Amino acid sequence: MALAGLFLVTFLSVHLGINLMLLKNDGGRAFTEAATFMGTNPVIKVFEIVLFGGFLLHIIFGLMVSVQNKAARPAPYACSNSSDTSLFSKYMFHTGIILFIFLVLHFFDFYFIKVGLVAPPQGIAIHDFYQRSLLLFSTPWYSLLYIVSFIVLGIHLNHAIQSAFQTLGWNHSKYMDAVKVTGSTFSVAIAVGFSLVPIYILLFLK
Repeated sequence: MALAGLFLVTFLSVHLGINLMLLKNDGGRAFTEAATFMGTNPVIKVFEIVLFGGFLLHIIFGLMVSVQNKAARPAPYACSNSSDTSLFSKYMFHTGIILFIFLVLHFFDFYFIKVGLVAPPQGIAIHDFYQRSLLLFSTPWYSLLYIVSFIVLGIHLNHAIQSAFQTLGWNHSKYMDAVKVTGSTFSVAIAVGFSLVPIYILLFLK
């Protein structure tokens, strides 16, 4: 689960870089070129399969770990403050469920349209992700859902990155503080970076 999670962190960085191209005042040219490359390059298409495998492994192992934790402690602690587990750690399963639901909705809004499983909105071409993004993010409730989901992702990542290093045995005292700071900074950057897109579209392109 740790390795799959760190792999997905790499994907998030690439995804954010492409999404931030929506902020360029070029009518969507840079974003469309990047999206077209990602959708047509044969190497990227193979990588998509690996990516789905990473998501699937992370979800499956996450469920397994949650079940094992429940089995190890079937009865609750007598004192609610007896555990030193951080707040982020306690709610990893809950944030994971929220992110899974958002991921399914996100696939319906973009990926399933691209592969032909879902029909695009009337007047928008199948591969026109720029106009699709403008349509979705110009809707306040959708933008709010998107922003909240990425705040939840930031919370999830804040603990997950530190936990992954610990799971893999990379939690040496000499650099673990740096890992925590880097993980927290990255988590905030992901949440803020992805949230900038709907905010920008609502304020300037709606």
